[in-house]
Amino acid sequence: METDQLNTGLEHKFCQTDTSISVTDGVLIQGYASYFDQCDKGGDVVERGAYGASLARIKKSGGRVKMLWQHDPTQPIGIWDEVFEDEKGLFVKGRLLSDVAKGREAAALIEAGAIDGLSIGYRTQKAHKNEKGQRVLAELELWEVSLVTFPMLPQARVDAKGDSPEAQMMRDLVGVINDARAMLANS
Repeated sequence: METDQLNTGLEHKFCQTDTSISVTDGVLIQGYASYFDQCDKGGDVVERGAYGASLARIKKSGGRVKMLWQHDPTQPIGIWDEVFEDEKGLFVKGRLLSDVAKGREAAALIEAGAIDGLSIGYRTQKAHKNEKGQRVLAELELWEVSLVTFPMLPQARVDAKGDSPEAQMMRDLVGVINDARAMLANS
């Protein structure tokens, strides 16, 4: 039995990113913010195509899905250049803004492995229960994708560390930022 459900409040769905997330040149990131057909810790499952209508509306209006820090609307930290559904889920690719303090901090935390999650902020437009009693999210109005500490879907992991040229560049950037902070503190 399918029931349409309209929620009045903004919801957040946390999802750790998988090994496809990467930090490049200290500012470029990518990964999956949501996976289809996987039950999260809240007992919800996102259905394939759940984001389609919302992404079409955003594109038609010329808007963007916002990139926030920990779902805080007062802390945008970058720009999502690409947001789309594929066979796995909701893929995002964007840039942390190095001119924003939290953007620099986010880059350093990702490189250090302290932050490894992505989370969606959305409103449920249509949902129903499946035979397992799980809420199946059939249509979502996507508002934002955040970098977060505690994601809802623990199966996926970030792999932003390593000996790749990108990882070394990130370590170099963190060093430069720390040196600049020290210089400012001493002035």
